[in-house]
Amino acid sequence: MGARTLKTGQSRFFVGYKKHTFRLWVQRYERGVLLVPLVSWAAPANLSEGCLRRPSVAHCWRRWQWRPDFIVGDMGHIDGATKRAVREHWRAAVITRLKKNMNLAAPFETPTQACCRQGQTLHWLGYESGDDLHWFGVTETPALCALCWEANRCPRQFGFAPSAHETLLGLLPMNTAVSAPLLQQVRPWIEPAQSYEKNKLGLSQVFFNSLRLTWIMCLLADAAVLLRAPVLLRQAPVADPLRELRPQQLALEFENGV
Repeated sequence: MGARTLKTGQSRFFVGYKKHTFRLWVQRYERGVLLVPLVSWAAPANLSEGCLRRPSVAHCWRRWQWRPDFIVGDMGHIDGATKRAVREHWRAAVITRLKKNMNLAAPFETPTQACCRQGQTLHWLGYESGDDLHWFGVTETPALCALCWEANRCPRQFGFAPSAHETLLGLLPMNTAVSAPLLQQVRPWIEPAQSYEKNKLGLSQVFFNSLRLTWIMCLLADAAVLLRAPVLLRQAPVADPLRELRPQQLALEFENGV
C-alpha cells in the first residue's frame, strides 16, 4: 500500500509483514537465557505490537488454561487499558518502564521510590485481593515519623488501588524487588532471541509481501526454535565455561635444564 512511516502504527500505508512473538523464559536452562515461542502473529508492518498483548494472553489461557504471572514488554506495551484488561481478566502483571513525560501517582515520588505525603520512605507490604489494594508502609527505622505532626494519628500503612496507575502500581508495583530485575535483566533478553531468528534463521534477508508466505515462515521459525530448546536442555553443562576463552601456553622443554 505504499511506504511505511518511521513510527509504527502512525499510518495505514505499509510494505510487507512482521512477526510478533510472545515468548516464555525457560528458567531451568542454567547455561544461558532460553526463550521459546508461545504465540506468534503475522501482521502488517505498520501494526503496533501493543495491541497483540491481550489476544496473546487470551490464546494461552484458551489453549492451556495457563498464562505467565509476569509479562515484560517494551514501551509498545505501556497502554494502560491493555494492562488493566490483562490484570482483571487473567490476574497477570504486564511490566514496562515508565515514559519520561508520564505523570507520577501517589505514593510514588520517583518511578522506584514511594513516600508518604510527608516524605517518609514507604515499602511495598503486599497486595490484598479482597480489597483490591496495594499496601505500603514503614518497614525500617523511620527518619521522619518522630518529627511528623501527624505521627499520633498516622497508621503508617497506606492502601492504593492498582487502577490508580497501571504502570507504577498495576498488579506488581514498580518499586518492588521483583519488578526491578525483570526490567533491567529480562527485558534485554528479547533482542538476542529476535536476533537468532533474524540472523541465524535468515528472516532478515527475506522480504515478505504475502501474508500467507509470512505466516508459513513464522511457523517454520518457531518450529526451529522449539526443536532447538530440548536439545539445549539435554546437553551436559560445561565444567569450565571460560575454558575456550582462556589463553593456551605451550610447554617448552629445553636441554640441560635451561
